[in-house]
Amino acid sequence: MAIQDIYPTALRLLGREVLVVGAGPVAARRAKTLLDAGARVTVVAPEASDQVRELNDAGLLTWVPRTYQSSDLEKVWFVQTATGNKTVDAQVSADAEERRIWSVNASDHEASAAWTPAVATVEDIKIAVNAGGDPRRAMAVRDAVATALETGSLPIRRHRHRDGALGNVALVGGGPGHTELITVRGRLLLAQADVVVADRLGPRELLNELHADVQVIEVGKTPGHHPVPQEDINAILVEHAQQGSRVVRLKGGDPYVLGRGGEEAQYCRDHGIPVEVVPGVTSAISVPAAAGIPVTHRGVATGFSVVTGHQELCEVPARPDHTVVLLMGVAKLKESMVALLTSGMPAETPVAIVERGYAPDQRVTIGTVVSIAAQAEAAGVQNPAVIVVGDVVRLSPLAPSNLKITRQSTSH
Repeated sequence: MAIQDIYPTALRLLGREVLVVGAGPVAARRAKTLLDAGARVTVVAPEASDQVRELNDAGLLTWVPRTYQSSDLEKVWFVQTATGNKTVDAQVSADAEERRIWSVNASDHEASAAWTPAVATVEDIKIAVNAGGDPRRAMAVRDAVATALETGSLPIRRHRHRDGALGNVALVGGGPGHTELITVRGRLLLAQADVVVADRLGPRELLNELHADVQVIEVGKTPGHHPVPQEDINAILVEHAQQGSRVVRLKGGDPYVLGRGGEEAQYCRDHGIPVEVVPGVTSAISVPAAAGIPVTHRGVATGFSVVTGHQELCEVPARPDHTVVLLMGVAKLKESMVALLTSGMPAETPVAIVERGYAPDQRVTIGTVVSIAAQAEAAGVQNPAVIVVGDVVRLSPLAPSNLKITRQSTSH
């Protein structure tokens, strides 16, 4: 049978009688797939594998413990034969052909009236691949296509919507900005979106890959400047979901790390909108890592705090062995350093400022609690930036020699 002789289609077997002849491992796999499709499965075989017995004992299928008889085909819509005996399989196929019942002959694909494809399901898309009777080749292609769909590399977005259907909202953490640091789930949901409500930060290059009719709504904020108030952002999410759209709120970092994602999720739930939260790689940890700075390190720091303003610094441990990560803190950098000094942080504690983490023009400025404000002003440091305070800064390969930490001093 040549591949051009195959007419691809899909069978709806929900509630229909299906016969499986054979009860070995192959037959068990086929029976389970048929059960997943909602078929009423009868297995005929003198002996059965443990898998078939378990399905029978659970009442999910009916096992008839005897050899095949042609009368088994009465009232059957579809037949799968997998006895491992070519003679028996051929007889079943011939009987099915005579009765005009579609059948799959696992022993001889060339003589089979139908072929079973390699199948995968991604969301509500079912992929079925035939590869000229070569099942391993079909599985390899299926897996590649499924992976491409799961990672958003193939167009998965719906173009038909059910009338009156309610949409949904996904709060997607896009990570620190690099397109490859968004999660697989986040990339998939972005590829499905009808509406994207986008922050100023995050993997914005991915917006260029969206279909032209995907609506992108810009709601980006900068420190002290919120052109779209949070209340309006909440309303935008609900409004478009109520119209049946799949809405993605694409945020930088993680939605729940100083990103007001909790407020947005609660607002959606209060208005009956299904909401999914997709964690992201928070800039509080990833941006320091881009400069070679771990927020914790054995023998150097065993904990860290993340804050957004100098007023909060009096509440965190003022010790070089407890890392302080300051977000959105460039404008109040001098006040923050004074607050740390007042709380007891040693003046020579190292500080790093990482601007535009993971971007091609990433820049790192390293000093101490008493020197960093003047250094930042001289260098023209700007947001987006992450400020790291603590001895972990000494581990950065970019740290000046007078601040570097030796390997021996970190081992205990």
